[in-house]
Amino acid sequence: MIEVRTASPDDDAVLVAIDAATWTPAVSPAPMPEVGTAYFGDTKPEDVLVALVDGGVAGYVQLKQTSPVPSHEHVLLINGLAVHPDHQRSGIGRQLVEAAVEEAKRRGVRKLSLRVLGPNTGARTLYEALGFGVEGVLQGEFLLDGTYVDDVLMARQL
Repeated sequence: MIEVRTASPDDDAVLVAIDAATWTPAVSPAPMPEVGTAYFGDTKPEDVLVALVDGGVAGYVQLKQTSPVPSHEHVLLINGLAVHPDHQRSGIGRQLVEAAVEEAKRRGVRKLSLRVLGPNTGARTLYEALGFGVEGVLQGEFLLDGTYVDDVLMARQL
């Protein structure tokens, strides 16, 4: 049984551990977080939903307001989705994205967007299955491990 809830400050260490266990240049253009870095710095716990399996945090999805202007308040960004390797391929990612959609609707958001690396076909397939469509592709946007990769912009109207 998977339960999804809003994160709390007490989840900080496990979210850092999930980032460390899941980070690769295949899924993130950002550098790996430094050891000892807190998860909740600029990110507020109320903008993170966590998936619990047997009472322990197994994954998270982070929401973010990207443009702090009134004309953009109707849009949120999925700014991160990670599932610990021990729990991948068990439906947690799907449940987290579905929970993010519901949270965005609860907040009155009309559009939920995200960015995903072109080669990350597993994530792209998941997002497409949940109603996200490609809105644009920034070709060769990142140089990762010596290869230029696309940044795919996807969104879902709510």
